[in-house]
Amino acid sequence: MKKVITYGTFDLLHYGHINLLKRAKSLGDYLIVVISTDEFNWNEKQKKCYFTYEQRKTLVEAVRYVDLVIPEESWEQKVTDVHEYHIDTFVMGDDWKGKFDFLEKEGVEVVYLPRTPEISTTEIKNSLATREY
Repeated sequence: MKKVITYGTFDLLHYGHINLLKRAKSLGDYLIVVISTDEFNWNEKQKKCYFTYEQRKTLVEAVRYVDLVIPEESWEQKVTDVHEYHIDTFVMGDDWKGKFDFLEKEGVEVVYLPRTPEISTTEIKNSLATREY
């Protein structure tokens, strides 16, 4: 069984996220999605999410391409996850290109997938913030 892993915040789940998850799943048989916890987002990324970790986890678990959702609690966890879950392929969006190539030394294929160009959580948040009602 070929195992694939990807990481993200997955706040305000949208069709760009679904495209990423579908393409990631197509690279293997079993897809693990690692979602940043609220604490990790705030302490390490200075990012506040609209949905809590538990809400984001519930949403991502409902996506048919996803087999397992686990929490991301540190940047360093990626190497541990690759070994613990016997990962074959590590997938990220291409805005991270080159940042995780070091995982190839762990015997893992690293794939950077293109983002869906016309959608992003940041764009959604900015649009809602500037929208007049």
